[in-house]
Amino acid sequence: MATIKSSIMIILMISIINFSLSKANTTLPKFPAILIFGDSTVDTGNNNYVTTWVKCNFRPYGKDFPNHIPTGRFSNGKLIPDFIASLFGIKETVPPFMDPNLSDNEIVTGVNFASSGAGYDESTSLTSNVVSVQKQVGLFKDYIARLERIVGQAKAKEILNGALVIISSGTNDWTFNFYDIPLRRLMFNVDQYQDFLLTEIRKILLDLYNLGLRKVVVAGLPPIGCLPVEMIKKFGSACMDNENSDSEGFNVKLQKLLPDVESMLPESHIFYANIYDPLKDMMDNPQKYDFVDSRKGCCGYIPFQIQYAQDHVISPVCRNSSQYLFWDGVHPTEAAYRYLSLSIQKDILPKFMNITSNL
Repeated sequence: MATIKSSIMIILMISIINFSLSKANTTLPKFPAILIFGDSTVDTGNNNYVTTWVKCNFRPYGKDFPNHIPTGRFSNGKLIPDFIASLFGIKETVPPFMDPNLSDNEIVTGVNFASSGAGYDESTSLTSNVVSVQKQVGLFKDYIARLERIVGQAKAKEILNGALVIISSGTNDWTFNFYDIPLRRLMFNVDQYQDFLLTEIRKILLDLYNLGLRKVVVAGLPPIGCLPVEMIKKFGSACMDNENSDSEGFNVKLQKLLPDVESMLPESHIFYANIYDPLKDMMDNPQKYDFVDSRKGCCGYIPFQIQYAQDHVISPVCRNSSQYLFWDGVHPTEAAYRYLSLSIQKDILPKFMNITSNL
């Protein structure tokens, strides 16, 4: 019954979006490709090819992915990049750029550079030997070179200019760096660390612009204090209000930064994606989304129960993951990611439609 209700709600949300489009007598904006940068919230498998302990290419991860394959996505199924790519008619899933078997067609329609465990702060990525967002820009340069070999420089520029770009990171900078490791707290207070991260985001946006990208969506932080791993670290079951306040403060600053950067870069369009409010609503009102649990993970609290978990059952996996908001202690389930994707599309669609109508 829960699965049926969830499916009906998703269908209704999609119908509302499609009705809005038909009422406006318009169509979805066309993006020739999708490009993804960030952390485990959007990594579709790059860490499979990185020497790091931050991996999930084993069961029960991928339990509800097509063919039940553990792809390296930190969830039971698809992630936001997959849903967004499908919703906009680009492709059904977004492959990791580091996959050595990546086809030319996948290159042309877009790939994923994200690395689980990464942050905007280089020191965050160093702690787990993953690819920071800044270094993902270096991978993007390699991507451009291959794209140009496939389609030529002129067509490659056209694809890059028109590509939909999604950046989602920052959570690890707080949960596995600032809050847990004393070094950054000796250098910055909360306000200063927010500003430091925003400076890094600004550099990344400028680099991507100079490499040809023009249409960018930057996700804000989630309510970090409500992540199961954060609550359990503090030996409680209630959200950490101070950590949520840090997230909200960062998001306010990010929303001010993005228009300022956009104004500096001709023909650029940089939008903010609100992750905080829809995710907090799912946590506070799980019944609206047909969740029976919004406080603990379907397969446990600790996301990196990991290498040991390949050979041992550390905690039982819930029977119906669609009834859970969280898959593990940090990462949402496929069902939650689907709702977030629909929320993002509903929010950013009118903005991209305004771009199209003004061209």
